[in-house]
Amino acid sequence: MASYNLSELFEFVVDHCPDREAIVADERRLTYAQLDERCNRLAHHLASLGVGPGDFVGLQMVNGTEYMEGMLACFKLRAVPVNVNYRYVEAELRYLFEDADLVALLVHDEFAERARAAAPPSLKHLIVVEDDYEDRLAAASPERDFEGRTSDDIYVVYTGGTTGMPKGVLWRHEDIFKAALGGGDVFQTGNFIKTPEELPSRIPDPGMTTLPTPPLMHSSAAWLAFSTIYGGGKMVLAPRGRFEPDTILRLIGDEGVNTAVVVGDAMARPLMDAYEAKPDAYDVSSLFVIGSGGAILSPANKVRLSELFPNVMVVDGYGSSETGTLGTKATMQGNADSGPRFSVNDQTLVLDDDGKPVEPGSGVTGRLARHGHIPLGYHKDPEKTAKTFVEFNGRRYVLPGDMAQVEEDGTVVLLGRGSGSINTGGEKVFPEEVEAALKAHDDVVDAIVVGLPDERWGERVVAIVQPRPGTTPTLEDLQAFSREHIAGYKVPRAVCIVEQMVRSPSGKADYRWAKQFASDAIG
Repeated sequence: MASYNLSELFEFVVDHCPDREAIVADERRLTYAQLDERCNRLAHHLASLGVGPGDFVGLQMVNGTEYMEGMLACFKLRAVPVNVNYRYVEAELRYLFEDADLVALLVHDEFAERARAAAPPSLKHLIVVEDDYEDRLAAASPERDFEGRTSDDIYVVYTGGTTGMPKGVLWRHEDIFKAALGGGDVFQTGNFIKTPEELPSRIPDPGMTTLPTPPLMHSSAAWLAFSTIYGGGKMVLAPRGRFEPDTILRLIGDEGVNTAVVVGDAMARPLMDAYEAKPDAYDVSSLFVIGSGGAILSPANKVRLSELFPNVMVVDGYGSSETGTLGTKATMQGNADSGPRFSVNDQTLVLDDDGKPVEPGSGVTGRLARHGHIPLGYHKDPEKTAKTFVEFNGRRYVLPGDMAQVEEDGTVVLLGRGSGSINTGGEKVFPEEVEAALKAHDDVVDAIVVGLPDERWGERVVAIVQPRPGTTPTLEDLQAFSREHIAGYKVPRAVCIVEQMVRSPSGKADYRWAKQFASDAIG
């Protein structure tokens, strides 16, 4: 009997449409059958090195077919692929390698020196893609002869968040498949497959063509990749994973991309600027969805996207490594609203301090929660697991840390992370809400908001702002504009101007950097 092991599900798709293109990256184009064969060969090679069930294998690579091959090969062996952030410095790498007890690492040459310097004794095999990766595949068996795979096999997402060292979120394969990888429901109606064998019957003809612009090392891109595969679609990857707006726009036309995914304003703005500068240079007629997740996509940019691409639906998704996909908000031309308000799935709700669901329209602020298909916990961190995964009235929940309210219509309004909130004069300010207000200003390209110590108020709201080239927004101007969107106590009391905002490779805000920058700038 088949299981929900992610490689077994992939093989169902392979056998259903072996000759369809599965992945396009640089000059390489692979059908489903070709991708499966390469994964089989890599799995056999890893097995020859001693990699087996439960072993953690690192992937320190930019986007390419090798990344997907590494993940699927590990799943075939019941091993656990580990997403390694290639921006990490040696100390961060050493922590992650040791925390995950890596036994092997697939790495691109540009990161190999740093990886070798950070490697602990447990890391016995380092495979540099540019060295002899293809030779290793050629020498290994192409047969699909893997046994013992189960729905309980482990999938891990290592996440650094905005503070602290990276931590691994452990999922069962079946749970991550249904929480974040589509569940076999290509059209996202909430109707998951009932058995693994049902997956081929759900595959449309033709499949969707998608383009994830973030690095596959981040969950939003990896989850889109697997959702595409389980729908028999084609995944298009930018060369070496670089986010170059001109290249992304050309790929949309050349490959007939239907869905492109960005990470908030940090990617949406330059993409819009490039298109607006040369609209006749790009064919975007195939595109009907632009998705965003992982960072704020401000209302002003939703409106701009819907105006630049009038036939495209802008879908703002919300989720995390600990929850999977929680909710979405779709925008068509002219109907963008303000604020982070989402329609959520049946497993997502807001809990009050007693663990009871918040009444819609009550105005009560509670903690976002999900039950059902949720992770097992954090790898080797029982204390953090106990805080994040809790039980109320006999039901187990994950609490990702977000504070929220429930509107009368059942939609959820996200207020931000309680841990990152700013306490000013006894009032709680969530940075994300202030950032969204600031980024609606025409002269603001990007904004990050932090709290700094204040003798009178405890903390004061401070904004780091990247202005549009040729403009210099003043504190007074930004304050007056913000008051039109948020309460007075949330308005920034100081503004620091920066030429280029520092964010993670996925576009997420780097609050540690922002707080230090603001402190150095104004004290």
